[in-house]
Amino acid sequence: MLRRSLPRRPEARRILLGTLLSAIGRGLTLPFLFIYLTDVRGLSDPRAGLVIGWYGAVTLALSPLGGTLIDRFGARRVVLPSLLIEAVGTGSLALVDSTASAFGVATVIAIGGSAIWSGQNTILASLTADDERQRVYGLNFALLNLGIGMGGLTSGAIVDVARPVTFQLIYLLDALTYLTPAIILLTLPHVGRRLAAGAAGAKTGGGGYLTVLRDRPFRRLVIFGLVLTTCGYAQIEVGFTAYAVRVVEVTPRVVAWALAGNTLMIVLSQLLVIRRMEGRSRTGGLAVVGAVFATAWLTLGAAGLIGTGNALVAALGVVACAAIFGFGETMLSPVMPALTNALATDELRGRYNAMSSMIFGISGVIGPVTAGPLIGAADGKVWVAVVVGGCLAASLIALSLRPLLTAIQDGRPAVTAARTPEPTPA
Repeated sequence: MLRRSLPRRPEARRILLGTLLSAIGRGLTLPFLFIYLTDVRGLSDPRAGLVIGWYGAVTLALSPLGGTLIDRFGARRVVLPSLLIEAVGTGSLALVDSTASAFGVATVIAIGGSAIWSGQNTILASLTADDERQRVYGLNFALLNLGIGMGGLTSGAIVDVARPVTFQLIYLLDALTYLTPAIILLTLPHVGRRLAAGAAGAKTGGGGYLTVLRDRPFRRLVIFGLVLTTCGYAQIEVGFTAYAVRVVEVTPRVVAWALAGNTLMIVLSQLLVIRRMEGRSRTGGLAVVGAVFATAWLTLGAAGLIGTGNALVAALGVVACAAIFGFGETMLSPVMPALTNALATDELRGRYNAMSSMIFGISGVIGPVTAGPLIGAADGKVWVAVVVGGCLAASLIALSLRPLLTAIQDGRPAVTAARTPEPTPA
C-alpha cells in the first residue's frame, strides 16, 4: 500500500521526505508552547493565550496575500523565504523573556507560516497527476502525523519545567528541521516555478479571489469546510480537552493518551483508507467524515453521562472519541486538498489552496471562543448537541455538492457513452 501511495515523480517523493523531517521538529514543540510561556517564562495564562491567539490572527490575515504571491511569482519564491523566516522565528522562541518579545516572535512565526501550507500543497499538485493526487495528499497527512508523533515522544523525554534549557533545546531543534524542506527544495531547481504565464495578470479583469469566490462548487466546498472544521477540528484543542477534564472528569494524562490514540489511528489506517477510497465519490467520502466526527462526539457525550460512576469506562470513552475522530481525519485529509486542486486552475491554484487553508484559520478562531460557554451550559450537553448537529449538517452540505461536480472532479470513473457498432459490410 505504501508503494502504491508513493508519487511517480522522484521530486514529489523528496518533498514528502521534507514533510516528515519538518513534522518531527513540529512534534517536539507542539504540546508545550503554553506551558513554556507560563511555567518557564512567567507569562500569565491570559497573556500566553493572547500570544497564541495573536499568532493565529496574523496567520489568517496574511494567508490571502500568500496565495496571491504564489500565483504571481511561483510557490518556490514564496515557500523558501517563508521556511527561513519560520526557522528564525521558532528558534527565537528560545530567547523569549517577556510578553513583548513573545508577541514579536509570534508575529515572525506567523509571517513565515502564513504561506507554507498553501505553497507546499501547490507544489505537490504541480508534481502529481490527477489520478494519484488524492493518494499523495493522504500519504502526506500520514507522514505529517507520524513525524509529530515521533517528535512528541522525543520531547516528552527531554523537557523539564525546572530546566529552561531543555525547552530552549527543542525550539532550536525545531528551527533546524524547518531548514530541511528548504534544502530539499533548493536541490530541485525546476520545482515550484510559476504554473501559468497568465498568473502575473490574474489581479486584473475579474481575476484573483473574486474569480475563486465565483466558483460555485468551490464556494460550496468552503462552506462545508467551515461548518465541519468549526464543529470538528477546532474543538479538539479546547472543546474536547475541556469537556474531558471538566465534565467526564478524567485526568490530563488520559487526555494525553487519547491524543496519542488519535495519532496512532491515523498512522495505522491512513494507507488502508486511501486504498479503499480510490475510485469512490469524494463528496460521499466527505459526507461520511461528518458522520464519523458526529459519532466521535456522541461517544464523548456518553462518557460524560457515565462520568465518575465508572471512571475506567469514562476514560475509555474519551480515548475512543479521539481514535474515532482520527479515523475521520484519514478520510478528510486526502479528499479535501485533492478536490480543491481538481477545481483550481493553474493561474489561481495558489489562491485556491490559500482559501482552503484559511478555513482552518477561521474555524480555529470561532471554535475555541464558542466552546467554553457551550460546555458551561447544561453540563456540556448543549456543546455536544451543537457539535454533533454541525457535523451532520456538514454531511448534508457535502452531498449537495455532488451535482455541481463532474465525475472526474468527484473522483468517480467517467461514464462513457456506449457506441453503436457500425454494420459489417456483407
